[in-house]
Formats: sequence, C-alpha cells, structure tokens
Amino acid sequence: MGRYLITSALPYINGIKHLGNLAGSMLPADVHARFRRMQGHEVLFICATDEHGTPAELGALEAGLDVRGYCDQQHALQRDVCARFGLSFDWFGRSSSPQNRELTQHFAERLEEAGLIEERTTSQVYSIDDRRFLPDRYVEGTCPRCGYESARGDQCDNCGALLDPVDLIRPRSKISGSERIEVRDTTHLFLLQDRMAERIRAWVDAAQEWPPLARSIAYKWLDEGLQPRAITRDLDWGVPVTKNRRPRPGFDDKVFYVWFDAPIEYIAATAEWADATGGEWRRWWLLPEGADDVTYVQFMGKDNVAFHTVSFPVTLFGSGEPWKLVDRLKALNWVTWYGGKFSTSERRGVFMDQALDLLPADYWRWRLMANAPESADSAFTWSGFQNGVNADLVNVLGNFVNRVVRFGETRFAGVVPDGGTPGPLERSLFDELDTRLRELTEHHEAMEFRRAAAETRAIWAAGNQYLQRAAPWSAISADPPAAACSLRTAPASQPGYPHRFCRIPHKRSFSHSGWRIICSAGRRRRLQCCSTNCRGASQ
Repeated sequence: MGRYLITSALPYINGIKHLGNLAGSMLPADVHARFRRMQGHEVLFICATDEHGTPAELGALEAGLDVRGYCDQQHALQRDVCARFGLSFDWFGRSSSPQNRELTQHFAERLEEAGLIEERTTSQVYSIDDRRFLPDRYVEGTCPRCGYESARGDQCDNCGALLDPVDLIRPRSKISGSERIEVRDTTHLFLLQDRMAERIRAWVDAAQEWPPLARSIAYKWLDEGLQPRAITRDLDWGVPVTKNRRPRPGFDDKVFYVWFDAPIEYIAATAEWADATGGEWRRWWLLPEGADDVTYVQFMGKDNVAFHTVSFPVTLFGSGEPWKLVDRLKALNWVTWYGGKFSTSERRGVFMDQALDLLPADYWRWRLMANAPESADSAFTWSGFQNGVNADLVNVLGNFVNRVVRFGETRFAGVVPDGGTPGPLERSLFDELDTRLRELTEHHEAMEFRRAAAETRAIWAAGNQYLQRAAPWSAISADPPAAACSLRTAPASQPGYPHRFCRIPHKRSFSHSGWRIICSAGRRRRLQCCSTNCRGASQ
C-alpha cells in the first residue's frame, strides 16, 4: 500500500472559521484522508493554526489578552470545533510552535547562504495615528487595476492582482481608518524569487495531476514575472530574525513575515506530531529518509495557490536540501454568500460553531461536498441547503434506512433473519454496484467531490429501487424466505457496510436515533433511522 501526506491550508488564528474556509480546504482534505485510509494506505493528515501577523496582535488587543494567551485560547476553540465537525487530523498544530521557529530560521539562513536573500531598504506605509508601520493587509484603498474600493495592500480580492500598499489609490489604515499615512524607509530581508523562476516553471510544467485552476494561477504569477518579495515585517509577534543562529543586527524589532513561516508549519506540525507521538517526521519530508515514496497532496482555496505553487517551492528548492514537494494540489474556488464572499473579518456568512448549533455535522459535510466549489464558485443559500439535505439525506438515504429498519422491526423482531437465496434481482443489484463502486472510487482518486457525491447518491437510490422491486412487505406473506433475503441484501448495497445500519451481519438488534428533517416552516420533525450502533463509522 502507498503512503499519503495530506495537508490542508492553515486556518488563521483570529476566530472560528466560516463554511467557506471549511469547504475550500479542510473538509475536502478530510474526505480524501478518510478515503485513503479506507483503502488501507498509510496516511498522515496535518493541519495547524496560522498564528503570526498583525491580525493576531489586534485580536489580542481587542480581547484584552497578551498575544500568546489569545492564540492559546483561539487554537483550543478551533481545534474543538474541527473535532466536532469530524475532521480527522492526525495532528492540528500551531505555527507559533518552537519547531516552526527553528525550521523557519533554518530555511532563511540556508536561503541566504545560497544567495537568495538580501537586505533592502524600501518604502513602507506608516500610520501616523496608529504610530506603526502597517503590514500590507492592513492598508486598504482603491485597486489601480480594477477600481475595487476595498483592495488590500497585498492583493485585490476582486481581480486577484498582487499589489504593494504604495500602489493603492487613497490608501488608508484598516486599523483606524485614518488616511494620515505616509511612506517611510525601512530595511527588510527579500527573497529573490526571480532567480528561481525557470526552476519553478519547469516544476509546474511537470505537475500534470494538478487541476486547471491551480496550474492557471501558478502560470499567471510566472507569466507576470516573479519579483523579489519581503520576508520580514516590522512587528513584535512572530519568528525572530536571525543570522548564524543569533539575533540579526538591526532586526530586533522585526519578525519573519507570516506568508514565509506559515507554509513551513506543514513540516513543523509534522515534527510536533512526531514529538508528541513518537513518530518520525523526517520520513515524510526528506527524500533520502523515506519521503521519496510519499504522495503529497495539498488542499487550499484559490487565494492561497500562488504562495504554494511559487513562494513555498522557492523556499524548498532554494534551501538546496532534498525536501518533499507537493505531488497533487487540489485548488478550490470560493463558497459565496448571497452574491459576496464569506468573510471572517467582517463576520459575514455561517461559521462552523454556529452551523453545529443548528444541525449535526453530517448535514453540513454532505451539502458542502455535494456542492463543492470545484470548477467555479459555489453559492450557499438557506433554501439550497434545505432542499439539498431534504432531497438527498432524507428522501433518498433516510427513506432507504427507514424502510429497512421498520420492516426489520415489525416482521423480524429487530433481528436480521436467515433464509432465502439470492436470485436474479439480487445479482442485478450487485452487478450495478460493481460498476458504481468502481466509478465512485475513480472519482475519489481524482478528488472530484461533486461527482463522488452524485455517485454516492446514485448508490442510495439503487438501494431504494431494489427494495421497491423486491417488495419484501408483499413477499412476507407468500414467500417469507424471499423477504428475509431482501432484508439482508438491502443494507449490504450501501457504501460503508457492514458498519452502517447497526452492523446487520452481526445480528445486532436494531436501535434508533432521530434524523431531523428541515421543513419549510423551519421546524424539525423526526425520521427513524439506525445510527446508534454505528457512531464510529465514517458517515
């Protein structure tokens, strides 16, 4: 069997994430990790909170906490809500860990030794009223390319253009809103990405298993020409800047920029996992130590693709060390909220904790993956969510479960019966399932989540069609063995068997919990199903 290293884009530390974050990286990564485990592969599924940068400092200030205490609190909240959503991370780390500090400083020094880092004095926006330099993301203004009035200093969310704060028209501080800002000189370290452009292009050319979205974004950056990019910032919170493993002169009030250290946390989080569990992280990341037989799969939203297809590979290649690079990069579009983007900073949309207060995780997991934003942005609406859950989980899967369980209770005292011999109807069902399960596997192999969901739904429907044709409720009077055979066969037609439906092969008695149906009036009514004995199964 194979070995799969799976990483999800790191959720930022400032607050519980919204459904767009979930559907754009963490949830599809979890589905793929579960699929690979079910195949019997060795899987290491890694994620972490991204904890450095100005938003963490401002969040701590607003909460009345020191930054470390704020990050401790927020990490615990995010770890808890991810667990409640069933995200099966092998490790959920932290970019503020000692492991990440050590590795970030190591990479920076290796890159400088290779001639890929140099000090440059540049002009940066300084807020007079805030009395601080403003990181790119905390300068807002009008995009010079498309005219969008809320473009950030590093990127325009409307047209995707990469920007510098000084490019913005009428720039202002996002912290205070003040336009009393000026440009001052400051010295920073720059990663000379342009010197690695040919190597990165050759690597992207060879990445034939990436989806078109990921490749197109990478080529956009390459075609526009890679530019040297600052990897330090004037901040207090972050990884200290070193040279020869000592504080770098003139950089006492600076730290590494979050976009530089955050991807390194994939490696560092694996080291955290190893330190906590006794595992060996180097066999996952260093080619001579075992990583040469690892398939590395990354999941992220499209706004993170450029950093993972260009900047992070520059770091890994530029170090001159034999690091494992991504093999398959699954990039997803955005989930939109009534015409706009979900937004953590503006508290727009549905957030993971709110979602779980409303309904169980499986409702959200199913709907988000059945409507995954793969080829285009995917709109979330309450009516679409209601209709999707009711049509798929209730009318198809729920109806199937309900018919099997009720018939088993009323006619066979809650025990799966012996007797009866499979006939043409059963053989036809399993011939269909052979085809559908093969296609379902192919969709999951290709990380085509919408198609996988559609095939799963078709398998549920096949179970209902079989029951309708077998009609055990009619056969029970004239041919009880045939009815018994139908009852045994029906649940065996579904993915996950024998873990689903109360482990019927083991002749466990049926037990019931309620599936809630969302009705048009917003009320909930109950549909009987059997999941109590199957809590450990992947639903």
